[in-house]
Amino acid sequence: MSVTDRIEALRKQINFHLYRYHVLDSPVISDAEYDQLYLELLALEEAHPELITPDSPTQRAGAEPLAAFTKVTHPRPILSLSNAFNVEDLYAWRTRIDRLLPEDTALNYVVEPKIDGLTVVLTYRDGVFVQGATRGNGEVGEDITQNLRTLKGIPTRIPIDPDSDLAPPPYLVVRGEAFFPLDKFEAWNSARGEAGEQTYMNPRNAAAG
Repeated sequence: MSVTDRIEALRKQINFHLYRYHVLDSPVISDAEYDQLYLELLALEEAHPELITPDSPTQRAGAEPLAAFTKVTHPRPILSLSNAFNVEDLYAWRTRIDRLLPEDTALNYVVEPKIDGLTVVLTYRDGVFVQGATRGNGEVGEDITQNLRTLKGIPTRIPIDPDSDLAPPPYLVVRGEAFFPLDKFEAWNSARGEAGEQTYMNPRNAAAG
């Protein structure tokens, strides 16, 4: 196997395990085994710096978030989500959906808690994370790609089992929420206060800041 192929294989493995650990909370290898993969990749990239790419897992550490942002036009409007305050609101929404579909269309729904964070829009090309932006006004947001690269919960590549023959989609736009878990926010905010640094009123403001 060539150095280039080995680096590519290591990146795929590491991204897969990062996703298992940080997103699914279900690692399949030990921390020591992960460290071994990471250190091998780091050594190969240090020996061959011309092979380093921005999406490599090694490029997360030490990245400084940007304070000033450029504008990004979303490929499609990022609309706000409507609220439902009672069961009647939910049924009314279901009725509106039914009217848009052929009669007797079978539907399945996935329900999850609404996380109050900062809406972000991630763009992947050929499985590689190339841009991250805020929602902004729904049509134009701010480019926060470098800031998002520091978050281990955001894959720099779409995670695919290294042993699979599956290929990522050529173009994918994902909408989600960047948020600060409450328990971690309280500990972090308390430490900032003790250090005489600015504290935040709530986790959402901290995530946005």
